[in-house]
Amino acid sequence: MWILLSILLIIIIGVSYFFYKVSGAVNDSFDPLNRKSSKGQKDLTKQGSFTVLLVGTDVKDSSNQNWRSDTMILAAINPKKKTMKMVSIPRDTYAEIANANATKTKINAAPYYGIKSGVGPMTNTVYTLENFLNTPIKYYVKINFNGFMDITDTLGGVDVNVPFNFNMRLFWKNYTFKKGPAHLNGHEALAYVRFRKYDPRGDAGRNDRQREVVQNLMKQAISLNSIGKIDDILNAVGDNVNHNMRMSDMLELQSIYRSIPKEKIETLKFNGQNSRDNPQNLWYYNISDSERLRVSLELRKALSLPLQTLDGKIYKGKIPKEPASSTPGQSSSTTPQQPNSSAPTKGGTTTSP
Repeated sequence: MWILLSILLIIIIGVSYFFYKVSGAVNDSFDPLNRKSSKGQKDLTKQGSFTVLLVGTDVKDSSNQNWRSDTMILAAINPKKKTMKMVSIPRDTYAEIANANATKTKINAAPYYGIKSGVGPMTNTVYTLENFLNTPIKYYVKINFNGFMDITDTLGGVDVNVPFNFNMRLFWKNYTFKKGPAHLNGHEALAYVRFRKYDPRGDAGRNDRQREVVQNLMKQAISLNSIGKIDDILNAVGDNVNHNMRMSDMLELQSIYRSIPKEKIETLKFNGQNSRDNPQNLWYYNISDSERLRVSLELRKALSLPLQTLDGKIYKGKIPKEPASSTPGQSSSTTPQQPNSSAPTKGGTTTSP
């Protein structure tokens, strides 16, 4: 009996320590959005569905506060239907920025205008995307380069299927990728998801690689194998990750994600066109209002929200079908991104390695 009680006590202490450390890390990286609950948020809560915005910034560590969103993936999750729909929003998307006096520019300039207006960079990114998609955003997770690389290494790397041969220079080092299955470490994975200069599909191809890596890392993060690495994972997170989820939200999200069958995880894609036809001679990814509406309706349907037009009016009729692409499953634009993809946008500059 004493032996059993001793073992039980050790387990209780161990579990308590585990949750103490996890709760500490969650609290340290907790950064709530600077806004009040909207009708869209209340509708989400009523339906029991929610959205998570995954943001990868274009800075190496947390010391640089002048970041822009390099990667944006919105996941719409419906626990009742056990479904998840994910959509990538290209960083060069031409959109109206929130709190910027109706300024239209690259959507990744939203953080800059958030700082300028006093709203905050992450809050303004959420406002801009909610307006662009007419879809409420409940949670977000933001990570910089160091956080991404460290977490990937801590989880033992990530498996990918390289779509074609290419080379990528990152942090003054060259990386070579060969078509076919590959196992990547943190630095290699970052180079893999950032490449787009000579991708024949431009941002569309880059977005597919980003979703591939994010989904595979998520699977590894919720696996039992990662539990023993909790100390390393928490150290990797450090100041490199911010979010607005409580500990209970994270545990619930983990449980829900485990319950969603692979065949019910769907990827939505924007069909737009790259263009430099503007007075500033900048590269923009132009998405038509009809295409925005199509994706918005798909997301709202997935979340069991009332179907609406982009300006919030009742939508009647069927959801439009995805436009035909030159190649099935690809963007209608095959214009490669140009080398100067990190050119300054109105209101801010960036320097990408």
